[in-house]
Amino acid sequence: MKRKIIEIDRELCDGCGLCTTACAEGALELDAEGKAVLVRDIFCDGLGACLDVCPTGALKIIEREAPAFDEAAAATRVKAAAAHSGCPGSAIRSFVPASRPAPSAAAAPSGAAASASELGQWPIQLHLVSPAAPYFRECDLLIAADCTAFALGSFHADLLRGKALVIACPKLDRTEGYVEKLSELIKANTVYSITVAIMEVPCCSGLWRIVKEAIARSGKSIAARKVVVGIGGARR
Repeated sequence: MKRKIIEIDRELCDGCGLCTTACAEGALELDAEGKAVLVRDIFCDGLGACLDVCPTGALKIIEREAPAFDEAAAATRVKAAAAHSGCPGSAIRSFVPASRPAPSAAAAPSGAAASASELGQWPIQLHLVSPAAPYFRECDLLIAADCTAFALGSFHADLLRGKALVIACPKLDRTEGYVEKLSELIKANTVYSITVAIMEVPCCSGLWRIVKEAIARSGKSIAARKVVVGIGGARR
């Protein structure tokens, strides 16, 4: 059968390995020469999540004869790989947040009021939002990777306040159509600014690339800024 599948330009590949962690199906790995290779055709779903993280443009989606994507086989491979190593972006780390009170203080009521939510809409997931929703008509837009709200304690106050919100995960979502949907949203509304919040892990940078492409396709000139959140809660 003829279908979409990844193709790798070995001359352009610099062996960074980012594509191997961005591929949720485990279809890519580095060979003995440190170059990215497709392990087996049946592991590649052809959706191209790996394209977003490649810094050299060595990856592209083409159409060619290939066996069908085997989701069960890919899942088995990912589980086997996780048992031996796992994705660097998912590595387990322990640390004590600087803001955590001592146990005695934590056990007693503080008397402080809970922080108010700044969310003014629903839904917020990119698959579910409508570009024609009224809250997008005149807005400052926050496009946030799913994990940012959990890592950044001041997410609501520092990033969300006064903004319409869209959330997405460039690693785990089926991102096909995301560029087109965001482009339509931007084109159909008056969006004054766009803030993109992503995590520091490499695969999360794909969201920034999606947003930049969507702005370019919309034909509009809109100020966009990137906020990177560390897994310990720091932002830059």
